Amino acid sequence: MSPTVKLLQGNEACVEGALAAGVKFFAGYPITPSTEIAELLAERLPLVGGRFMQMEDEIASMAAVIGASLTGTKAMTATSGPGFSLKQENLGFAIFTEIPCVVVNVMRGGPSTGLPTSPAQGDVMQARWGTHGDHPVIAVYPASVPEAYELTIKAFNLSEKYRTPVIMLMDEVVGHMREKVELPDVPQIPIEERPRPTVSKENYLPYDNNQGDVPPLANFGDGYHFHVTGLTHDQTGFPTSAPAKAKVLYERLHRKIENNLDDILMWETKDMEDAEIGVLAYGSTARSAARAVSLAREQGIKAGLMRPITIWPFPEKLITQYASQLKSLVVAEMNLGQYVNEVERAAQGQVPIKRVLQANGELIRPDTILQAIMEVK
Repeated sequence: MSPTVKLLQGNEACVEGALAAGVKFFAGYPITPSTEIAELLAERLPLVGGRFMQMEDEIASMAAVIGASLTGTKAMTATSGPGFSLKQENLGFAIFTEIPCVVVNVMRGGPSTGLPTSPAQGDVMQARWGTHGDHPVIAVYPASVPEAYELTIKAFNLSEKYRTPVIMLMDEVVGHMREKVELPDVPQIPIEERPRPTVSKENYLPYDNNQGDVPPLANFGDGYHFHVTGLTHDQTGFPTSAPAKAKVLYERLHRKIENNLDDILMWETKDMEDAEIGVLAYGSTARSAARAVSLAREQGIKAGLMRPITIWPFPEKLITQYASQLKSLVVAEMNLGQYVNEVERAAQGQVPIKRVLQANGELIRPDTILQAIMEVK
């Protein structure tokens, strides 16, 4: 059958992607500019046998999502800057206890209450290091409304496959702009499910290292009795202070991500084959960057675009692939310097880096990026 074509907001496309991925539970608290996600799922989830809960705050909503996921239900929440801050402690708990879930952060200007209705990209480093401790993170970032649909499905798939929360960052522009989206009757992206135990209930260990880097996860309520704690734990899930057992746990948490970067990392390039000036940007800023690259090419400047789609883990291969080829690299982002620091680290001095940074509640214009290209050509 032909796909259904709709004119959707990015937030609406996120909802469609979540439903296609099989979400059955949402807990959250209204906050601009993500509220449409909650509003639509409040309407749509009961129609597919799911549940919607508006909690008293973002702390409780993250806790409810963890609880729902432990029963075997695909679960998610959505928020913006202040709410994302409140979720961090329970987000760390979910990372450490390996509970699949999706957290959408539609970014706005901050800190504190900031600019509630204006775009920003100020939560990029918070997505990586917002919760304390030594831990891996997966975060993806769409640049268009159709991609918001696709990456929501991808976020659920990565979460289930690797037993970990996945963050989907959007900025207010992507969340609220409208574009044509084709919604197939059956998702074109294969739907992943978390690994399930094959051993008897009596022999089940929730963090069994012998089952690989991603141990199977049983459902609460299905007769598997196991312990879940935010304390450092052994294979049984019960707390341990033994250094040898702690080492095994921490290294496995990192290894299950680091050993699968080819599956997790996504990026897009434009005109990079012969580029002498590279532009790196993500989210809505990448749209301005793509236009700036086209305008530069019209003037005979060999410019190209590098767009990370997986923001975390950091796609070092994208930088190392082109750093030695370029005369200069322009990094544009709606903050005063976050992702650019990682770019500089990965480039290791092979290419001069020009910063185009802006934090005033407005989208970076193509002519601003073009001017930077002209300055370094």
